[in-house]
Formats: sequence, C-alpha cells, structure tokens
Amino acid sequence: MRKVKVYQEAWPLHTPFVISRGTRSEAVVVVVELEEDGVKGVGECTPYPRYGESDASVLAQITTIIPQLEQGMTREALQQALPAGAARNAVDSALWDLEARSKRTSVSHLADVELPEMVTTAQTVGIAPPEQMAAAAALLWQKGARLLKVKLDDRLITERMVAIRSAVPEAILIVDANEAWKSEGLAARCQLLADLNVAMLEQPLPASEDSSLANFIHPLPICADESCHTRESLAALKGRYDMVNVKLDKTGGLTEALALTQAAREQGFDVMLGCMLCTSRAIAAALPLAAKVRFADLDGPTWLAVDVEPALHFETGRLYP
Repeated sequence: MRKVKVYQEAWPLHTPFVISRGTRSEAVVVVVELEEDGVKGVGECTPYPRYGESDASVLAQITTIIPQLEQGMTREALQQALPAGAARNAVDSALWDLEARSKRTSVSHLADVELPEMVTTAQTVGIAPPEQMAAAAALLWQKGARLLKVKLDDRLITERMVAIRSAVPEAILIVDANEAWKSEGLAARCQLLADLNVAMLEQPLPASEDSSLANFIHPLPICADESCHTRESLAALKGRYDMVNVKLDKTGGLTEALALTQAAREQGFDVMLGCMLCTSRAIAAALPLAAKVRFADLDGPTWLAVDVEPALHFETGRLYP
C-alpha cells in the first residue's frame, strides 16, 4: 500500500511580486508525497484565488482521494477523480515522479521527450513606476536575460513601455495585462505594443469578455492565459487568440498539459509554457513541455528568497534542466 502525505509550505520572496491583481510576498504551495516500495515521488501545486482556490480547498480536495491513492490510483483514474486545477496537478506530478523514480529514469524520458541542455526562460518585470520598471529591465538584460515578461495594469501603459523599450532596445518583450484592460482602447494599445516591437500580448481582457476579441484585427499575437485551462477551452478560443499559455496548475498536471499542447498546435495555436510562484519541484514537473513551446516563462523559483533542495540550476534568463 502506498503511503500518502499532503502538506502546505510558505516560501518567502526576496522581492514583492506585483501584478494587476495585487502584490505577493510569499509563495504558498501544497505538496503531495507518495511512497511505494521504498521509493518516494513528490508533486507540488500553487493554489490560485483567481480560480476559486485556496490552500485549504486544495488540501481538502486531495484528502478526498487519499484512500484511492493508497490503493494504487493511476494517472488515468486521477483525471476522472479530480477536476482540472492545482489539487490534481500536485497529485499528477507526484504520480509521474513516483513512476520515473521507480523505473530509475526521468519524467521526460517517460513522456518520450528529450530535454534541451538550456531553456531560455522569461524573466518578469513587475508593476512599478516607469523609471523603476525600465531600471529593472536593464538590470535583467545586463545579467543575461534576453526574454522579458512585462506585467502591466490599466495605468501608464505608454510611459512604462516606452521607458522599458528605451532601456532594453534589443530584448524580446512579451506583455501580460492579467485581464486588467477593457475592450475600449484595446486596438490603440495593441498598435503601441506592435510599434515597440513587442512579441506577444497575454490576456488583455477578462476571460468573461473574450467575445470582444472575435474578429478583432490585431498587429501582434494575443495569448490566452486565464481563458485557457484544458483541451476543452480551445474551441472557444478559435478566432480570438493566436496562442495559449499552458500551466500545470490550470491543466491539472502534466498528463493533460501534454494533451493540451498537442491539441493546441494541431489546431493552429502557438504555445507558451508558464508557471505560478513556486519552487523548483513545480518547474521540474513541467520540463517535458519546454521543448514544445515558443516561449517558456518558468522563472517562478527565481523570486524565492530560498528554493527547495535540490534546486534546479537557474541563471538570469536561463534554466539548465
């Protein structure tokens, strides 16, 4: 019989993480440990209030399936036992890790994926006054980051973006509004970003207002984040988005994330791989997707004051699997 352990952790950040939805000073994660025949697999998730999740609700969800897990629940059975979301991700990740360790191989090998030696990851520039954001972008560039993800709310769009582009004229910029914008004025903002050679705009409008993007002519790609969770999301995104952001905490784990990535590409969407604020455990679980996407945004652990041990090897803008 498997042993199952579920618990919460809080990891302080070295710098406040500021997006349109608020400010975070720590990463709160839920961890699942599965032990069988002396081998232990570990999975991690980050509950996200935007999706109605809390650490308590995620712990409660996982608790409901502990008896099945103890009796040998498979990844396939898990897909039916829990809905997509953080709770299923922690368990799915632990099951992948347990199988890989039991077979003395890697999760990537199980998923039939060859990892690159280095993954270029976006480094996030949080919301601040324009001059501070420009200085932060310049510092990240100096340290080696070449892909920068700029967080914006509904204020000072032009001032912030012009300052950042002036500070890092050669950087690849992607912009994430986290649902903070309105349809009025969106066309002008898209043109501004295109004129500044921004590579992609992520989730400008609330997911409930996706209909405003239908037949909306835009000069740069628009990526769905909050609007895309699983393969079932894709039909509603056709004609509205050009790209989807795949995150294990939304899909409910690598099992569905692999299927979503394949289905999205088959349906003509570009794919981005994202993460929440998390430790290296959560990024390790997502690595099999890293070679399948246009952009990887896996800098979650780089915001932590201290990462889990053993930690993945990050350098500014680079991850070495």
